[in-house]
Amino acid sequence: MSARRLNTYPIHLGRGGAASAEPVFVPAPDWYADYDARHAPDGPEGRLVSEHRFTESWSSWECHPSGAEIVYCLSGRLALHQEQAGGEIMTTILLPGDYAINQPGVWHTADVEGDARAMFITAGAGTLHRPR
Repeated sequence: MSARRLNTYPIHLGRGGAASAEPVFVPAPDWYADYDARHAPDGPEGRLVSEHRFTESWSSWECHPSGAEIVYCLSGRLALHQEQAGGEIMTTILLPGDYAINQPGVWHTADVEGDARAMFITAGAGTLHRPR
């Protein structure tokens, strides 16, 4: 296998220590639906490892009911907002080398100042979105 870039070819981590390179990432609902279908047997144990670059704040909130998500800042600055069960918003500033954990079922979004990159390790099954 040749080297691949994480921002183009995400990785799926599955049961039994399995790892597989995913098809070219296209930021669209169909890509995620196809990913879910390919890895349905892994259920909540599967994890999507991906890298994304952001030049503007996120336009929606998301929630991962099947498991926790790790957000690791590679460059720039992210203000990660997490909505707690009572509606309170907690904000964590992530700088290069910092990470935060979105617990299962916690709605989250981020503000970006300038240009930022982050790596995500996500329990993606059943991910939900809502407008910001």
